[in-house]
Amino acid sequence: MSEQVYASEDAAAALARAQELSSTVRASMKWYVRYQVIYGCGSGVMVLALGLLGQPYGMALSSIFWCAIVGGLSVYAARQRVARRGFGRWHAGLIIAWGLLYSAVLVPGFIWFQGVTAWWVAGAVLVALPGLIGGYAEARR
Repeated sequence: MSEQVYASEDAAAALARAQELSSTVRASMKWYVRYQVIYGCGSGVMVLALGLLGQPYGMALSSIFWCAIVGGLSVYAARQRVARRGFGRWHAGLIIAWGLLYSAVLVPGFIWFQGVTAWWVAGAVLVALPGLIGGYAEARR
């Protein structure tokens, strides 16, 4: 009988520890919500600068801005102590979606819509969506 009691107590302790760790990981992943929102908003601003500022200023300013955003976010992400299971795949999917949308906005924008404000504003919103949706989805986990 006493072995069953010890086994039951060990199992209860292990379950409590697993729940505690799960809660810690969930709370510690809030950094990724901020990361995604900054990434989304920054990419939208970059697209606006590329499309609406005259060349070469648009390219120069957006490149400097984007390097600062990505560099800052990379340092920020590297300093975080926790990433949940499946994080790498989720993050890669968001970056791939962003890249496809970014290309879908920039290629036609530079060919047919140079200086067309409506194209670049709509494109900036579209390019920002993966980051904003990713931040929202992560906040709901």
